[in-house]
Amino acid sequence: MDVHRPAAGAAPGGVVLRPAGESDLDLLEALTNDPDTAGEYQWFGWHDPGYLRRRWRDHGLLSADGGMLVPTMDGRPAGLVSWHRTRTGPQAYCWKIGLVLLPEARGHGIGTEAHRLLVRYLFAHTQFNRVEATTEVENRAEQRALEKAGFVREGVLRGFDFRDGQWRDHVQYSVIRSDFGDG
Repeated sequence: MDVHRPAAGAAPGGVVLRPAGESDLDLLEALTNDPDTAGEYQWFGWHDPGYLRRRWRDHGLLSADGGMLVPTMDGRPAGLVSWHRTRTGPQAYCWKIGLVLLPEARGHGIGTEAHRLLVRYLFAHTQFNRVEATTEVENRAEQRALEKAGFVREGVLRGFDFRDGQWRDHVQYSVIRSDFGDG
């Protein structure tokens, strides 16, 4: 199975995930460090502007504990997907994933397909059984994207994240291998 290709039935030139190149770094910095590009639910204030460049230089934004890939649509970068290892028990871990799309890429199904491709990639190349995602309770678009991508809503995490001067509730989602047909 080629995990970088669109799902069956997707339009030609659909969403593809690829490693970030040096030419993507300005885009990735804007998605994480610019309020207009990051959007309402992803803007957490300015931070170290060289962080992503150092990570890219050190390990290409890919490591055993996590990484970032660039979802593209018709060859054009549409945003970023990320994952990091999270402990779930004394000897167990899962992946926690995230997604940020460029403003012009939102609302076109790219997020749903990028989530689906990332889960397929993680299940194909790691032994972890679970992938988690959270999003703010008010972020209905991301909740729909996660559900369409096969994630199961598990519940509300109260006071989970601090953004824009307030503690925010999040909705917890997950998918396990058997949900995704890889059990």
